Amino acid sequence: MTGVAGPRAREPAVAPVVERDVVIVTFEGAQILDVTGPLEVFSTASRFVPAARYLTQVVTTGGGPVRPSCGLEFASTPAGDVAGPIDTLVVAGGTDMGTVVADDELLAQVRRLATDARRVTSVCSGAFVLAAAGLLAGRRATTHWADCGLLRDTYADVSVDRDAIYVHDGNVWTSAGVTAGIDLALALVADDHGHRAAATVARQLVVYLQRSGGQAQFSPLLAGQAADTEPVRDLLAWIRDHLTDDLSVAALARQVNLSERQFTRVFKAEVGATAAHHVEAVRLESACRLLETTSRTIEQIARACGFGTPESMNRSFQRRLSTTPGAHRHHFRETSSDVSR
Repeated sequence: MTGVAGPRAREPAVAPVVERDVVIVTFEGAQILDVTGPLEVFSTASRFVPAARYLTQVVTTGGGPVRPSCGLEFASTPAGDVAGPIDTLVVAGGTDMGTVVADDELLAQVRRLATDARRVTSVCSGAFVLAAAGLLAGRRATTHWADCGLLRDTYADVSVDRDAIYVHDGNVWTSAGVTAGIDLALALVADDHGHRAAATVARQLVVYLQRSGGQAQFSPLLAGQAADTEPVRDLLAWIRDHLTDDLSVAALARQVNLSERQFTRVFKAEVGATAAHHVEAVRLESACRLLETTSRTIEQIARACGFGTPESMNRSFQRRLSTTPGAHRHHFRETSSDVSR
């Protein structure tokens, strides 16, 4: 058949490139991952997301070489040289925060840069700088799990979320400790360019787009890895391999040849959580991973992780993560094309 033109294929729309100025404030003794984690996310986004172009600067009050807590020196620009307005302000955390928050020049520069910034963010104990600068008053925020109590006690006008990996309140974002800065930066990329763009960056960096659960899980789980007694360390490893077994206090006490009373006291002292709380955290972590990376049904995952029934797993998700297994899978599961890469 000739002489009849078919419908012209519509060319896919190309998103315009958006340039965003990102300024990362740091200081002597800062945690280097608080700086380099977000930097790597923004750099990767600029390379692999067509519409993204993040223009990053690392600044200190005086500029010049700065030495973080690990000792690896790097260069910085004087904060006063940044004219603004900027898109995103990131404040790193680090050691000796008492000295850092007493630096009036640092606080003044953070306030100035935050005034016209579209977003104001902090990584780890950088939340203390934002709080000292008056930028967290009346807001929800988080920091490293070990410092949440101090942040709450020092700044009564800040509502501290001890469990969040990051908190978004208005135009202010705060994150938990160290590597949570990567989670935060991925969330900022998603906020700018959508979930698919952030997933692209996460794949390139070989990290989860968003880790399951909150940082409260890391406190007991990491403390457990440093348990003083070999029976408790061995038990923690055994639990992860026997999620479908009877993991009641009585059963776990028998596993390490202790009375229930003795076991309860020793476990709480060494792990920092009750046995029931720890078991639920490990089961939740396993369930989240299976939801994100497999096609197993909710019922199959509930059985495999020791919840028994979908209803029991759903209650645990609601209580600990404020979501459902189905919603978690919808938001965080990789697509089949993602998995095949």
